[in-house]
Amino acid sequence: MKVPDFVEGNRITLLRNGSEYFPALESAIDRAQHEVHLETYIFEYDATGIRISEALKRAARRGVTVRLLLDGFGSQNLPQEAIQNLLNTGVQVLIFRKEISPFRLRRNRLRRMHRKLVVVDASIAFVGGINVIDDLNHPEPLLPRFDFAISIEGPLQRQLMLATKHLWKVVAIARLKRWVRHNETPYLTIQPSGNQRGALVIRDNFRHRHDIEEVYLHAITNACSEIIIANAYFLPGINLRHALSDAARRGLRVVLLLQGRIEYHLQHYATLALFGSLLDAGIEIYEYHKSYLHAKVAVIDRRWSTVGSSNIDPFSLLLAREANVIVDDELFANQLRFCLENAMVKESTRVLQEKWKDQSWISRTMSWVSYYIVRFLRGMVGYNRKNNNPE
Repeated sequence: MKVPDFVEGNRITLLRNGSEYFPALESAIDRAQHEVHLETYIFEYDATGIRISEALKRAARRGVTVRLLLDGFGSQNLPQEAIQNLLNTGVQVLIFRKEISPFRLRRNRLRRMHRKLVVVDASIAFVGGINVIDDLNHPEPLLPRFDFAISIEGPLQRQLMLATKHLWKVVAIARLKRWVRHNETPYLTIQPSGNQRGALVIRDNFRHRHDIEEVYLHAITNACSEIIIANAYFLPGINLRHALSDAARRGLRVVLLLQGRIEYHLQHYATLALFGSLLDAGIEIYEYHKSYLHAKVAVIDRRWSTVGSSNIDPFSLLLAREANVIVDDELFANQLRFCLENAMVKESTRVLQEKWKDQSWISRTMSWVSYYIVRFLRGMVGYNRKNNNPE
């Protein structure tokens, strides 16, 4: 079972929603002197996307090496003119998996680059679940999405820099681009910036296929008092479900904060199919209704916590490239826990077991049909040993 490799001496700051994340990101890019690496699933050309685009172009004009890696599906709405403007200014842009035709059901089509990573020089890095898109850019623009990111200062940045450079090189080779060689980053000059321990955990289709899932399993099975998970798309496999249920049965408080508004019908109803067994095990379930929940975070025993891009569903845990940071720090964990508890108490509805059992047979049927469709799709586009595409 995967145990994260913690790095000492970091200062890790919790950033709530885009209102805290994007000013910090823009400021970091404007301070860049050597290189900026930005990976994102969605890059929308709205007010926020234009703001970050302009920051990247300003950096490139100063002579900073700027590399932008986008997912071909998530960022398909980014106008070609906007990409060309970035290229004309000196920003290097690569697209991860351009093949997005809905008329070709290829086994690797849903293996997306879902990471949200930014590394600026050797000074600061960002990880989380926040795409480059305005908080209010969603079907019901009433309130900002509920989401998190973190900024990292300290030696942990070295792992993030290596991860971003490696993926950039992989995609560049696959695209037959010349942007393969990199300027050497002065890793040895990254001095301790705080006293927090952190670890980067990634998921890919090679050596790290199950790392994020195994880190969750290790933390859950070794928990002593409390497990709180907030996840936008929650459809765990049998091992994670059993681990959560076993934890609740041995007396731990196990709490799930999940999406209450329907954003994607299939995933939403598939998740509902699991509610009965989870509630029977004594797990508390809250549905977030104030806005769209996009967070992928957890707090365990008020000390272990994670913030990242990985949902707990088959597409994140078995198909997409993801990145989470594990933080071993009591102060940080309690700060994140306070945000989650506040959201549960003030902005969510608890799912009651008695009410859940009274739902109609139509609702139950819809949930289980959705669940098995998701499982079928996972099998159709799942891991294929014959596929040697480095992406």
